[in-house]
Amino acid sequence: MKFKPYYLYGILFLLVIIFLVVVSNQSGSDDTVKNPVTQKGNIPDDDIHKPLKSGDSPSKENVSAEFKHRVEMLKKAIEENPNDTTSLREYADLLTAAHMQQESLEYYKRIIKLDPDRIDILFSLSFIYYSLGDMKNAESYTNRILDIDPENANALYNLGAISATNGDTKKAKEIWTKLYQKYPDTEIGKRSKNSVEKL
Repeated sequence: MKFKPYYLYGILFLLVIIFLVVVSNQSGSDDTVKNPVTQKGNIPDDDIHKPLKSGDSPSKENVSAEFKHRVEMLKKAIEENPNDTTSLREYADLLTAAHMQQESLEYYKRIIKLDPDRIDILFSLSFIYYSLGDMKNAESYTNRILDIDPENANALYNLGAISATNGDTKKAKEIWTKLYQKYPDTEIGKRSKNSVEKL
């Protein structure tokens, strides 16, 4: 199977969204602590960033009109063309970023019905189920990736993580050991070695 570039772009987009969500959730709740970026005045002066510049935290009330408009346009595009996988993907990613994982599952699954070999979408489904604590479905979607691409190092690593979460440290160690032996000088190899050491 040829690796299609839009898989990489989709995965990168999702990782950026997840990173931004995680970083925003780690900010302190103490109102006396100000964002150092805000204090330095380094925030762009546009409609999207004005609430942040004033020191307000993002909330339902101050979500930009542009974002709301994008969501509405995607919903309309999906209604008009339910087979538009680009709009389905973008809408599902937005729902995921907004901590609406259960709702996003429906749209990712619709894409898989249209294109069962979309590895990027299978990764999204596996990740969401893992984050929801549903290891059975996380493992099922990870195995579907491995059915399509048996040597997919990220899927193999994730299978090790699922095994470890399920308490099967022997299986996790076996998977991760093979990964770091096969890819010793890569990021996935180093991460696998680290994970084995932490078991």
